[in-house]
Amino acid sequence: MSVEEQLSDHDRAVWRDFMAMSTQLIRELDRRLQADAGISHADYAVLSALQEANDHQLRTGELAELLAWEKSRVSHQVARMEVRELLVRKECDTDGRGTWIAPTALGSRVLLGAMKKHGSTIRELFFDVLTEQQRRAVGEGALRVLDRLSLEACAIAQEKGISRSARSSRETASA
Repeated sequence: MSVEEQLSDHDRAVWRDFMAMSTQLIRELDRRLQADAGISHADYAVLSALQEANDHQLRTGELAELLAWEKSRVSHQVARMEVRELLVRKECDTDGRGTWIAPTALGSRVLLGAMKKHGSTIRELFFDVLTEQQRRAVGEGALRVLDRLSLEACAIAQEKGISRSARSSRETASA
């Protein structure tokens, strides 16, 4: 019996709707970021992850884990962004094989310039169409799934000061 056969008709419909929504939402966010700020959704994701990190820098593997990308994809994305002077790679003091990725001053300015309009777009396309109860349910559900899927990403996020998991949210609330 396949996994598809184990799902009810309702579950399959919910899954298809979720996948269609997420794909179309990312496509529209990318289109608007390109038009409004001249950067891609991938550029924004990288710059945002670096901005959120305590020291505004991450190693390639950490960035890959946080973004759920392959290291090769991160390397190619970083190389493209370096050419545009949005990022810089720096050698790691503690590990000669390691490299830090950090935004340049231009990269930080580009991100800050994109954030306000991008936030408005997210509000318009996502939050404004949901009730408060739906927002809470989506948020709680997302954290539960993330906790199951990305334990390493959750640990990296917590270490770098990026709150991403239900676990770190619960720990913060109980502290």
